[in-house]
Amino acid sequence: MELKTLRGPAEAADVLSRVDPLDFSGLPEAVLNRTRQVFGDGVSPEESVIRILHDVRNNGDVAVKHYARLLDDIDLDDLRVSDEQMAEARTNTSKELWDSLELAAQRVREFHEEVLPASWVDQDRGLGELVRPLERVGLYAPGGTAAYPSTVLMTAIPARVAGVPEVVLATPRRGQEPLNPSVLAAAEIAGVDAIYQVGGVAAIGALAYGTESIPSVDKICGPGNLFVALAKKIVQGQVDIDGLFGPTETIVVADESASPRFCAADLIAQAEHDPMATAILVTDSEALLSQVGDELDLLMQAQGRGEVARSALQRRGRAVLVDSLEDGVELVNRIAPEHLCLMVADPWSWVDRVRNAGGLFLGEFSPEVMGDYIAGPSHVMPTGGTARFSSALSVHQFLKHMPVVGLKPGEFQRLGPSAVRIAHAEGLPGHSGAISVRLEHLENGATD
Repeated sequence: MELKTLRGPAEAADVLSRVDPLDFSGLPEAVLNRTRQVFGDGVSPEESVIRILHDVRNNGDVAVKHYARLLDDIDLDDLRVSDEQMAEARTNTSKELWDSLELAAQRVREFHEEVLPASWVDQDRGLGELVRPLERVGLYAPGGTAAYPSTVLMTAIPARVAGVPEVVLATPRRGQEPLNPSVLAAAEIAGVDAIYQVGGVAAIGALAYGTESIPSVDKICGPGNLFVALAKKIVQGQVDIDGLFGPTETIVVADESASPRFCAADLIAQAEHDPMATAILVTDSEALLSQVGDELDLLMQAQGRGEVARSALQRRGRAVLVDSLEDGVELVNRIAPEHLCLMVADPWSWVDRVRNAGGLFLGEFSPEVMGDYIAGPSHVMPTGGTARFSSALSVHQFLKHMPVVGLKPGEFQRLGPSAVRIAHAEGLPGHSGAISVRLEHLENGATD
């Protein structure tokens, strides 16, 4: 398969076009018809999200159960997953998968323990910062044909390491089908406190506003469709959210030393996610470019989702031929992709040149797919160029940083006059007065 090839950084400047995660214009007609059927003609998908959130906020469990019946074809007596359902999931999860999830959980936990920040206080200077965890976090795991046990681990474990006292999960139950056992197994391994068998916009509303059965949370994390993404956007401010993420993306920067087969396999792995996924090869080797194209055809023939991958590569896949790796890395810095894979000789020597990427994967045996499952860092990473200003999900996103000021009288006397002058410059006499009254108190001989 021949990727559309661009030559040089100038031609490739827009190689990764941002996909708006809240763009409803491309919804299939079947989805639009379903919206009209449920909410009536003239109600847009965006308006349906607002209606559901408003209903959940006002009517709690009644609304959540109503939309579970209406949209997921299930009557729920109890929103919370029972102990019996958890026991059944354990039985239906093979020992091999359970052990693999345990290993992934261990590595995720160890990574985040290493980066956990600590409080500090300097009483002599009267300054410090207290680090405190959020009180309650809500996770969302989509239902349907896909299952995301890895995302449960990648969101729940950083929250737990940060010290969040309570972590809950919402995931939809479809009809009479049981919940995906691997998702429930991951939740148990990660230490999730409660699981609620509800999904979609109603689940986001319940986590944000709280119902009789589902507690309101401080932050919502996890992927979802357009409707879930818009719901998260609307409730942001009532709660925090992990972000609004578009289709996944990877750039592989490779030189002549790279394995063409490895490069092709990594591009396919990214492309099989979604027809809108983006997989880009950046190289200074025309020979490698040709070899990767041959390998793409060979490997996709053996892939179960080969047609999805082919569609994505035809639509958004690209190859960029650059004069030098320096040009390639600088192009990547401008694009700021979700994932950057350096398939070059001595990849560690290039690390200092990388400024913008959600995650950095070095060498032939650190493919991005290892980051998806078991490497250690969370695989929830910024997309669409937002790595220019945001970071992968970690313990930091589950912590609050509370500055502490505790000045001693002598330090207050030293700093106070400057603060008074600044207050005067801002035209705030009350501010300056609150300082001056204390300075006068100390000048009159008081020490406390």
